[in-house]
Amino acid sequence: MAVGTKKKQEKGKTLVIVESPAKAKTIEKYLGANYTVKASMGHLIDLPKSRLAIDVDHDFEPEYITVRGRAKLLKELQGDAKKADLVLLASDNDREGEAIAYHLRNAIQAKTGDTPIKRIVFNEITPVAIKEAVTQPADINEALVNAQKARRVLDRLVGYNLSPLLWKKVKNGLSAGRVQSVALRLICDREREVESFIPEEYWTLDADFKKGKST
Repeated sequence: MAVGTKKKQEKGKTLVIVESPAKAKTIEKYLGANYTVKASMGHLIDLPKSRLAIDVDHDFEPEYITVRGRAKLLKELQGDAKKADLVLLASDNDREGEAIAYHLRNAIQAKTGDTPIKRIVFNEITPVAIKEAVTQPADINEALVNAQKARRVLDRLVGYNLSPLLWKKVKNGLSAGRVQSVALRLICDREREVESFIPEEYWTLDADFKKGKST
């Protein structure tokens, strides 16, 4: 069945979870009747927006919550997974996608217990690529998950600590970021170099030399 319909997940089917509803419809058409494809609509588990949510005293451990407005969708996916014989997590093939798969796996396991859950990846939405992907299920790439976690923690630490300082010392509404602030510094340094450049007159000489006896 496609995303958005009320048809129930049938026992014995494989549940595939992607990020995009549009992808879900196409992929379900490619895979056929033995598969149900649903969409997570991106991250379902993330850091809260209202506070830092990083335990700096305990190895910078992030405190995740269900994203606001996504609890119903998460519950539906958990229910579908409980009825399935196998769950294939097919979020995007990058570190954000791996983190989405990681959090989905943990949330589903908390409700279903022993339902097998695997990860599949593909780089194009074609019948060949999708059918090949479901024949090569693998485990979650924990290294990629940790990379996403580190990026998320750094973004939060820099943004939440430095942005309020800018509001107090410089101007309200300014923001600081892990990449943004460094890039801005490089741009400013380069602009200062341009402004301080003093042009000087110079000449170039071109000459042709030939080896041999003079006449």
